[in-house]
Amino acid sequence: SSSGAATEASAAAPVGGGSPEVQERDCTPGAELPPSSPRRSCSSAGPQNPSYALIGGEWGSGSLHCWSARQGWGCSPSDVSPCALTPSSHSLCPVFSSAFSQDDMDRRWLGTPIEELNRMPQCAPPLSHLKHTASHTVTVRTDLLREGEVPQHYPSKFKDAWDDVSVKMPCSEKNLFSVETEVPCISCLQDAILRYNMTHAKKWDFTTLNLLCTEVRLVCQKIRLNSQKMKETPIPLLKARQNHSLTLSQEQISCLLANAFFCTFPKRNSRNSNYPEINFHRLFEGYSFRKIEKLKTLLCYFRRVTQTRPKGLVTFTRQCLSNPPNWESSKTLMTRLHITCEGTIEEHGYGMLQVDFANRCVGGGVTGHGLVQEEIRFIINPELIASRLFTEALESNECLIITGTEQYSKYTGYSDTYKWKENHKDETPRDDWQRRCTEIVALDAIKYRNFLEQFQPEKMSRELNKAYCGFFRPGANRKQLSAVATGNWGCGAFGGDTRLKALIQLMAAAEAGRDMAYFTFRDAQLMRDVHEMHTFLTERQTTVGRTHTHTPRPTHTQTHSL
Repeated sequence: SSSGAATEASAAAPVGGGSPEVQERDCTPGAELPPSSPRRSCSSAGPQNPSYALIGGEWGSGSLHCWSARQGWGCSPSDVSPCALTPSSHSLCPVFSSAFSQDDMDRRWLGTPIEELNRMPQCAPPLSHLKHTASHTVTVRTDLLREGEVPQHYPSKFKDAWDDVSVKMPCSEKNLFSVETEVPCISCLQDAILRYNMTHAKKWDFTTLNLLCTEVRLVCQKIRLNSQKMKETPIPLLKARQNHSLTLSQEQISCLLANAFFCTFPKRNSRNSNYPEINFHRLFEGYSFRKIEKLKTLLCYFRRVTQTRPKGLVTFTRQCLSNPPNWESSKTLMTRLHITCEGTIEEHGYGMLQVDFANRCVGGGVTGHGLVQEEIRFIINPELIASRLFTEALESNECLIITGTEQYSKYTGYSDTYKWKENHKDETPRDDWQRRCTEIVALDAIKYRNFLEQFQPEKMSRELNKAYCGFFRPGANRKQLSAVATGNWGCGAFGGDTRLKALIQLMAAAEAGRDMAYFTFRDAQLMRDVHEMHTFLTERQTTVGRTHTHTPRPTHTQTHSL
């Protein structure tokens, strides 16, 4: 899969490494400790498997000097005693996990109560009037936008666009494979799909599609490819290195996804190869329980939107960070943290800025075999899939923000155990633009070749800037920003260390002026470790700049082999 890791916004399965087991030795003689304080063992690591302390950590020749944050006395680098530990797993050794009461060990959340964190719409300022601008394409009549009514599409006359800045639509006169005949049966559906994709007729198979023939008949009967609803304004491509927003109605998105289901979108040519696949043909290939459950989830959506016309809007915003913060000079203090080993981002982080642990081609393997955090979120909120039609692969300083999607399904499990459970009625309130107050930000992390690579300064800066790009809102009043709901971003298959990634997100959220709700997905030890890091920083009023300066970095000898 392409998503790699962690919302598991929606997954209730643990992601990333748990806390490592280490073989401890007594600290060798070092600086004197306060007379009343017993000498404690501490963590350090060799060049092949680093651990770190948050402040004052220094890479020596194969060891990391650290000190305990739990002694009850003020610590400084001069209080450090080096020791040699051999971590037995590829994860950063938690420096702060040595002394927890039984009550702490039994707790399922730590930090600020989640009820005290900002959520939309309560924290959000009034929205300005929605209108079409050079940087915001709107495809509905904003003057006729009413609560509880289906938005009217705009303009009334179709403007065909077959160029490099707009989506090439199936209804275009320039589309050489236009098909308008009705599909009466499954075999006819297969023939119709292949008529659009003649060059693949001998390669594609439809085993999974046939296994779901009953469900598909329902879709075939109730979904008509009513292209007239899309024959209004051309849909712009959200191209790299350009800030632009696109607002579509939920009904327009349902038409786009119906076309994707029937694989009618023209094949991307070489000039547009930096865009993800939108047609669903890979979902119909082969025999896979994953694909069956994904199709069940998507068919639940299609059933809903054919029974009742959806009435809201969804906004897709590509945001580029042109001027990243000077991290080393930042005077910003850490913001509040709620961290829990229970719950999911989409359920318990409602009204917050919810992180999609994305692939740089948003959606990852949603139209194929993938079924981890990102793919799960995209199929339970299928309107997210439309972003694949017009969003070019994300650059290192970019993110995609999607506001207003609706959740249509509940599920259980994760990856191979994922199963569609039942229909879900989304009760999330709408804002003044008739969008659900669900804001999701797609952030793609680096996929590391080896564990130490992520400690290179340029790699840590890239991840900081990426997270900050997603959390920052230009000109916003920080008191009116919702908290970030996130988890083990960039861990799992992407190889990121959970504790380092948590620290990076805490720093980025603080700099952007947001509190954080962190979901560890049943990893109680990670919950305690991250809470200890955050407590250590906040009690000492440590700035983002000082934290950045003292974040561990491998020595030249250690990076030489990377």
